[in-house]
Amino acid sequence: MTALGVSLLRGAVTSPFKRAGGPGATLPTGRAVLPAAPAAPAPLAAYRTLCGFTDPETLPLTYPHVLGFPLAMRLMTERSFPLPVLGLVHTWIEITAHRPPRPEDRLELTVYAAELTPHRRGTEVTMVTEARCAGETVWESRSGYLSRHAAAGGTAARSRDTTVRAGLPALAAEAAPPDAPAAGAGLPAVAEWRLPGDLGRRYGAVSGDRNPIHLHPLTARLFGFPRHLAHGMWTVARCLAEAETGAGTGTGTGTRPGTGAGTETGAKDRARIRSVRAEFKAPVLLPATVTYAAAGDAFLLRGGDRVHLTGTVVRER
Repeated sequence: MTALGVSLLRGAVTSPFKRAGGPGATLPTGRAVLPAAPAAPAPLAAYRTLCGFTDPETLPLTYPHVLGFPLAMRLMTERSFPLPVLGLVHTWIEITAHRPPRPEDRLELTVYAAELTPHRRGTEVTMVTEARCAGETVWESRSGYLSRHAAAGGTAARSRDTTVRAGLPALAAEAAPPDAPAAGAGLPAVAEWRLPGDLGRRYGAVSGDRNPIHLHPLTARLFGFPRHLAHGMWTVARCLAEAETGAGTGTGTGTRPGTGAGTETGAKDRARIRSVRAEFKAPVLLPATVTYAAAGDAFLLRGGDRVHLTGTVVRER
C-alpha cells in the first residue's frame, strides 16, 4: 500500500473519534518533509500527457502540489490534527512559482498546517506546501480544506447540492458551498471537453491519489455520491494547461467553438503563468462533458449551467 493509501485508511479509522469545532482546537506544529530529489521522469511524463501540459523544460505548475499531497494527508490524518479527514472539503488553492521549477531540480518539499479559522459553515484549515531548491524557495501552494459542522450561534447551513452534503464521508472531496457566487460565469467558451469514465482511475495512477470517490461508481456510492468524481486537481491542471498553450492536447480534449476540431495550434507567445488561484464550486460527476471558458486572466469550468471551478492567473511580465 502506498503512503497515501495508508493515510486514507488511517483517516477513515481516526475520523469518527474527532469532533470538529471543539473549543480550544489547535493545529500541530510539526512539518512533513520530502528529501530533495528530481522528479521521476516516467510519472512526470504520464502526468503531463493526462493533463495536457506540453513544455518539457519546466514542471507543470500543479506538479509539486501532487508530489507533496501524500505529506499533507499524513499530517491531516495524524491523531493530533483537530479535524476529521472524512468529510473534509477542498475549497480553494493558490499556487505561486517564484521561478519555474525544472524537472532536473532537486526539490525538497515541506508541508505544514498554517491556519485554523472559523468559517460560516464550520472550520477551515490552510495547508501549505513549499518547494526549495538549494535552499531557495522556488514554489509554494496554499490550500483551504473545510470541515462542516455546527457553527457558533447556530448550525451549519444545509447544502442544496445533492452530491456534497454536510457530514458526507468524502475524503477531501472538491467542492465549495453551492451557493458561493459563480464569479466569471459569463466568460466566453473556449473549448468543450468530454471526460471519460475512467479519468479518475487514470489520474489516480499518475498522481497516487486513489481516493475511492474517484475510482468507480460503486465505491463512490459507498460515500454518498451517485457516480464517481473527477479529481479537482485534475480540473485545475487541465485548465492551466489550456491557458498556457491553448493546444487542446491531453485527456478531455474535444471541440473548440467555431472550429469543430479536437485540437488547434496554441498561441506560442503566451506569457508563462506565474501563479493561480482556483476555487472549487461543485464536483464533476464522471463521465461528463464540460466547457472551459476564459477571458483575460480569468477562467472557469462549467457543465451546462453548473460552474465547477473558477480561477484567475497571473502571468510573467
